[in-house]
Parts: sequence; C-alpha cells; structure tokens
Amino acid sequence: MRTAESGRKGSRAVRTPGGLSVRPDVRALVVVGLLVLAAFAASVVLIGTGDFPISTGDVLKTLFGEGNPGQELVVNDLRLPRVLVGLLVGASLGLGGALFQAVSRNPLGSPDILGLGQGATAGALVMIVLFSGTTEQVTLGALVGGLVTGAAIYLLAWKRGVHGYRLVLVGIGVSAVASAVNGYLITKADFVDAARAVVWMTGTLDGRDWDQVWPLLALVCVLVPLVLGNARGLRMLEMGDDVSSALGVRVERVRLLLMVAAVLLTAAATAAAGPVGFVALTSPQLARRLTRSPGPNLVASLCMGAALLVTADWAAQRLFGDGQLPAGVVTGVLGGLYLLWLLVTERKAGRI
Repeated sequence: MRTAESGRKGSRAVRTPGGLSVRPDVRALVVVGLLVLAAFAASVVLIGTGDFPISTGDVLKTLFGEGNPGQELVVNDLRLPRVLVGLLVGASLGLGGALFQAVSRNPLGSPDILGLGQGATAGALVMIVLFSGTTEQVTLGALVGGLVTGAAIYLLAWKRGVHGYRLVLVGIGVSAVASAVNGYLITKADFVDAARAVVWMTGTLDGRDWDQVWPLLALVCVLVPLVLGNARGLRMLEMGDDVSSALGVRVERVRLLLMVAAVLLTAAATAAAGPVGFVALTSPQLARRLTRSPGPNLVASLCMGAALLVTADWAAQRLFGDGQLPAGVVTGVLGGLYLLWLLVTERKAGRI
C-alpha cells in the first residue's frame, strides 16, 4: 500500500489531446537522463583516449566539425566508430537481457547464462576455423548461430508454454554443449585461425569501424521500436500467463516475438564485438535498483548497457598500465563478481 501511495505522489497523470492518460515515472525518467549523460560523457572521454590524446574540448569541437585535419582523422575515422559500436553493443545487450529476464521472470535469465552468446560464438567459429571467412561471413555466422541456439532453447524448454527456471536450466545445458563445440573447433584450427578466433572470443572493440556500425544501427532502429511497442504485453506477462490472457494479451505470440527480438539483439551484438560477458546480466538489475520501478525497465536497461560497455572499454585501456585489455575481460570480471553476489542473495531469499 505504501508503495502504491509513494508511486502516486512521485508521478502525476498527464492527459494528451487525444484523451489518453499517461502517468510518467519521474524517478525513472531522471535515471534514464543521467544514464544518457553518463554514456555521452564516457564516450567523449574514450574518444580522447589513446596514443594521440585529445582534450575533451577538442573532441567536442571535432565532433561538431571544427577540428583540424589531424583531429578529424583520429576522431571521426578511427575512434568514433569504435565508440558507436560500443554504445550499440551495450544497448543491445542491456535490452536483450531485460527481455529475457522479464520473459523468464528470473534474474538469471540472461543471454550469458542461457548460452546465446556461446551459440553465436559457435557460428562465428565455424566461419573462422572451417572456412577462413571474411568479416562479413563471420558476422553472418554469429547471427545464424545465435538464432539456431535461441530456437533450440525455446523448443527444448516448451511444455505448455515457456516458464522461468525451465528456460534457465535448458539454457545452461545448451550453453555447455555450445562451449564444448567451441573448444573442439579451436583445437582443430590452425595457428593463424586459432589466434584470430581467440582474440574475437574475448569480446573486444579493437579495430571496429563503420562497417560494424551501420548494420548494427539499422537492426537496433528496427527492433527497439518493436520491443517498446510490446512493452505493455511484456509487463502483463510478468503477472503470469493466466492473468495476461484474461487481460487480452496473446501470451505465446508476444513471448515468441520478444524472444526473437532479444536473440537478434544478442546475436548482432556478439557478431559486432564478440561475446562481451555479463553486460546483459547486470544492466537490467542495476537499472531496476536505480529506478526502483517494477516491470522490465527496458529503456533504463538499454541506457545502462551502453554506459557500462563504453566505461569498461575506457577502463580496459587506461587502468592497466601500458597493457590494454579487451573490454570483455573487464566486464567478465565485474560481471562474475556480480553473479556471485546475485546467487548468494537469491539463496538467502530462498528462491534457489
């Protein structure tokens, strides 16, 4: 009751000219705004970081077309695509993680745990190891691998619907199989292909250019409006299938549509930057704790993922002396610690 009253005090209904009544969540809006600012600030700092450092002011001038030719080359051609890929990959993973956790009604129901990243990795490794594929072929392989893995998880978890822990347990099993396949492919590769595959498998933004930006941006522009358009149905699904059906939600249609969108987002992010670990797991949880809002927090999770990944990439470049780490190593360490904390918390609460 106190929660409902505080929600009424924290937001006020706004009526549109068409007669619709909207009650905005002020705290959630503020959190989203702050996350956008944080992602922008981290991006500007990251663009200015490197062997040729550029001040924040000069970065901003160059982005607005007022830099000198050297700064324009470094900023627009070399560093901006890397940062944009980081923002898009982080946003895709954050949104994909929020969708899977909402559909499974389980904080462990993320692409990292379910094995979608491993499945996309298997598809990419097939192209690298067996066919010595080009960048475009590796990207296609990762997308196909992610889609096949997602379909396998959905079909194996189906029993009069897809629910909670069954989805997570099936995903863990599929992840183990995909990991074994990946290990086998690495052992069968020659030295050059194996080295290339291992670098890709760490999850890195090194060497990313405009060729990775445009396909991922197009996919995000298509899928994000589609997901947000079904946000009401997703909120209803969190109350259970029976209640959702009684409220007029076509449960399996909405669930399948959103899972396909989540798989595509995760596979595309993996294709662009490799399997960046734990961003999909942590972003929705951190977003929910900041907004203190029920529901999937889709926009907040998207913004949190983008801010997390560009910050992790900056940390990987600056906090380890002369040696630079892939961003996936930093997110893996931090995400692993968060996963341990989450498991302990769930166990104390009696949920696992």
